[in-house]
Amino acid sequence: MTQISAKRQFVSVPSITGERTDGKLFGHQDKLERLPVPELEDTVAKYLRSLEPLLSESELANSKAAAKQFLESPISKTLQERLKAKAADPKVPNWLEDWWNEIAYLGYRDPVVPFVSYFFTFKDDKLRKKQTKRAAAIIRAALQFRRQLVTGELEPEAMKKQPICSYSYKYMFNACRIPKKPSDIVETYDPYANEYITVVRNNQFFSLPITRGSGAGQEYLSADELEAQLDIIKAKADSNLGVPVGVLTSDNRDNWADNRQKLIDANPKNAELLAEIERSAFLVALDSTSPVTRDELSRACWHGDGHNRFYDKPCQFIVFENGKAGFMGEHSMMDGTPTCRLSDYVAGQTLNNKVDLGVSSSGALPEPKALNFVGNSEVLKATKDAAVRFQGLIDGHDLKVLAYEGYGKTQMTKRYGYSPDAFVQMVIQLGYYKLYGRSDPTYEAATTRKFAHGRTETCRTVSNDSLAFVKTMESPTATVQDKVGAFRQAIKSHLAYMAECVEGRGVDRHILGLKLLLKPDEEKPSFFTDPALSRSCHWNLSTSQLSSEYFDGYGWSEVVPDGYGLAYMIKKDSFQVNVVCANNNQYNRNAEHLRHCLKEAASDIRSVLEAELLSREVKPKL
Repeated sequence: MTQISAKRQFVSVPSITGERTDGKLFGHQDKLERLPVPELEDTVAKYLRSLEPLLSESELANSKAAAKQFLESPISKTLQERLKAKAADPKVPNWLEDWWNEIAYLGYRDPVVPFVSYFFTFKDDKLRKKQTKRAAAIIRAALQFRRQLVTGELEPEAMKKQPICSYSYKYMFNACRIPKKPSDIVETYDPYANEYITVVRNNQFFSLPITRGSGAGQEYLSADELEAQLDIIKAKADSNLGVPVGVLTSDNRDNWADNRQKLIDANPKNAELLAEIERSAFLVALDSTSPVTRDELSRACWHGDGHNRFYDKPCQFIVFENGKAGFMGEHSMMDGTPTCRLSDYVAGQTLNNKVDLGVSSSGALPEPKALNFVGNSEVLKATKDAAVRFQGLIDGHDLKVLAYEGYGKTQMTKRYGYSPDAFVQMVIQLGYYKLYGRSDPTYEAATTRKFAHGRTETCRTVSNDSLAFVKTMESPTATVQDKVGAFRQAIKSHLAYMAECVEGRGVDRHILGLKLLLKPDEEKPSFFTDPALSRSCHWNLSTSQLSSEYFDGYGWSEVVPDGYGLAYMIKKDSFQVNVVCANNNQYNRNAEHLRHCLKEAASDIRSVLEAELLSREVKPKL
């Protein structure tokens, strides 16, 4: 990775709060394709095929009849033309964007933790076991990344060597989600006017400037200076009690909107203190706990204690008392790929000791500013009530990490010859089938960032071929050749569907767009009310992959009460699956049981593939 000087370079660039088309990162933005509207007949045919492994013959016949009636009706053509018109509107960069941001995120009222936000855990830094030393190095690396982003020097991400959309990067730093009724908003702020970060320790917030000097001579603080400032924050926070404002951000969004106003009404200065957190570059949480196991560290980064966070910040780096560390991301305006890139950079720079630690100045620095909120009885009651609700939610969830060291990306590709992502998707299908004896709707996130303002499409993992594969694997009479053939065909089908999704030709976003364009006075077609439609997108398994050799975990929650959240990483010689579910007995969900079955599935597939290799008497090259 390229070394970046710590010296602040002030250059004239367009405000990052607007649409940018300059520099390496944003220079391709006006050349990106627009998200297409698939042909209606193609989408319906693909949708019906996706129902086949999930429905009985009679249910499937009913769904086909509803689909046929819809395609033959005038309303289907009307809705399709409306959608095409929106897609062609030059003022609309992406026909899905406003709907998706509202429905999936900003209009969603349940707490963002545990239901929306996601986390990465970092590998241990053996050079920096002291909490504030590691935090200082992480801050330095994050500031180097931020500088490249702000100036536009950062290279854009690419797919097949073609740059993909960088628009969401504007929400990475100096941004914040703000609770509002009936729908939240997201604000972005001028990075040059807000050169500071927020640090939280013992539920208390501090504003920490990240530069010294002024004008063209302004430089980032060195790692030693940052460490000293963080030590001051720890000493101050651990000797005082403050209003635990952070826990309010853990609540239902409407509750948080109400309580935010109560906090502002309690004292006029509270509004400016909130704004200071919201405008900051990013947040660093110095936790007083010392998680040890993967499960403990994952839970600590996923949600923590509910107090020592500000869950509305898009980027929060978390460093624990024993030096372990991780990242939490607020999901509303950024999917995981940009923050995975940020976190991979930060972890890689620090763990490889490549981070530019800077040079300290001889001059004294002003102490970090304590953000001393003023509460009243109403605010304090709100924090206590929010804390009770948060703990109830967290206690109602299980998290288990499968760290499978039997093989990884190298063996999947070079020894066995399969796509690693599709490979792990079939491990998940087999593990779930082992536990429940059936296949249920499975979501895999497929990026659509090759298009302007693109986000994701749903890759429907369950297919006739995936169902045949899991049944064949569990059959006592199937041969090795039968199993390998079924596995190969399931992989092929999955890759084909994923390729369609990446090209903007999936099923779910298109159908959503059509439904949303139906006017209130228009009769709803039976195609939209067919129980199979809601059943097929009731994601019992919600899955996604983000990978880094520098991470030791990645995860988020289930998306339906009777479902699992399965975030997975595929490393060179291993892979991990983070298994999350609600732990009540109503739905028969058990994270430990699924972890066990996933491990068994991974080993079963390895045994079959090794047996097939042995039968061919081929000595493969690694």
